[in-house]
Amino acid sequence: MYNGILPVYKERGLTSHDVVFKLRKILKMKKIGHTGTLDPEVAGVLPICLGSATRVSDYVMDMGKTYRATVSLGESTTTEDQTGEVIDKVDISNKEVTVDAIDETLKTFHGVIDQTPPMYSSVKVNGKKLYEYARKGETVERPTRKVKINHIQRTSELSFDNGSCTFDIQVTCGKGTYIRTLATDIGKSLGYPAHMSLLTRTQSGGFDIGDSLSLKQISDLHEQATLQSLLFPIEYVLKSLPKVYISDETTKQQILNGQKFNKNLFGHTIEEQLVFIDSATDKAMAIYVQHPEKAYEIKPKKVFN
Repeated sequence: MYNGILPVYKERGLTSHDVVFKLRKILKMKKIGHTGTLDPEVAGVLPICLGSATRVSDYVMDMGKTYRATVSLGESTTTEDQTGEVIDKVDISNKEVTVDAIDETLKTFHGVIDQTPPMYSSVKVNGKKLYEYARKGETVERPTRKVKINHIQRTSELSFDNGSCTFDIQVTCGKGTYIRTLATDIGKSLGYPAHMSLLTRTQSGGFDIGDSLSLKQISDLHEQATLQSLLFPIEYVLKSLPKVYISDETTKQQILNGQKFNKNLFGHTIEEQLVFIDSATDKAMAIYVQHPEKAYEIKPKKVFN
């Protein structure tokens, strides 16, 4: 069985669940999980956790993502992307929209912003996913939430065709951000209906699209028994957390048994969480967090044994 993180290139037309299903058949193992859903029409890097690495999938999702998107001004759709029905349309000429206006508008989306997820999304309201309401023609109040845009920039010239204006942007953001909603909100700020007409995820969880493997490549590497050497260890996605290296064998066993500790025992300030590393193997043994009720105590969040 494989253990580690595999950056997969997801082709357009496949769901994230399709990728997991196909990998289970290719690798002949069940313990496989993806790190955040990519819509079927979105291509790009999809980190997949195999075996024991499924336990750190939430840390992969917390590491942020980068997208390359095409914004289309002139039409808005039911799904906020190119797959939906057009619900509003205006003709735009190259005299109306300028590069300067777009660049100034994009600046207003940098940082922490409010975003209301689209009706066609997996966000849950009253125990049901929004797209379940949408498919039945029902509407519900959607919760506005805070998302973080770390970087946003126009990366192409403006293109005018058939009364629409399109341009590409690059966006680096935190989890929970809907790029198609970002595209429609950019349009609203400019005073036009808009949607996202193309999207590619170029980075996710520290993995780049250029390092991602297709399902065919993964199948070939599996047959050649060389895939394991290309997997990333769980330590890779825990690299941003503070670490304490442990050499004492008794302490190692206590950690692997999930024992609580006085946090002053290790001479390390802990604000939220830290990783205990076996100094002999450089392998993560456990993630410990501050005890919610005892100020001087830390307790295990995840133990890797």
